[in-house]
Amino acid sequence: MTRVLMIDENRTLTESVGMRCFEQGIAVRMADTFCEGVRQLLETPVSLILLSSAVVHLPGADLARLFDTVAPGVPVVVRVEAGQGIDEQVRFELHGFRAVREPFDVLDLVAKAERPARVVAPRPAKAATALNAVCG
Repeated sequence: MTRVLMIDENRTLTESVGMRCFEQGIAVRMADTFCEGVRQLLETPVSLILLSSAVVHLPGADLARLFDTVAPGVPVVVRVEAGQGIDEQVRFELHGFRAVREPFDVLDLVAKAERPARVVAPRPAKAATALNAVCG
């Protein structure tokens, strides 16, 4: 089953994207904070992570290492708000994330989630250590 995790403070946007995904038969999990979202990854494997740049407070390299530990092989798409400069988008892309600018096409996100993706269960011991280092 395809499952998307959205980590975003913008509840209106997550509900809108979630409904569009639901219409396409894609399960959605939502988290309002970065730490809450990472904790959800320990409980439920996902096919795609949609992450708001507004909730990220880690350097790009640390963020990439964290997701590689907690959700290895799972694509992470970072939503960059319209008011942020191109440098913010490039910062995430340089670390291997796909960045989408607001507004973005929900169907594009759905298509990305539908592509065959390897859903990998997290490595609990390493993931818990990484999570505690970031979220306490």
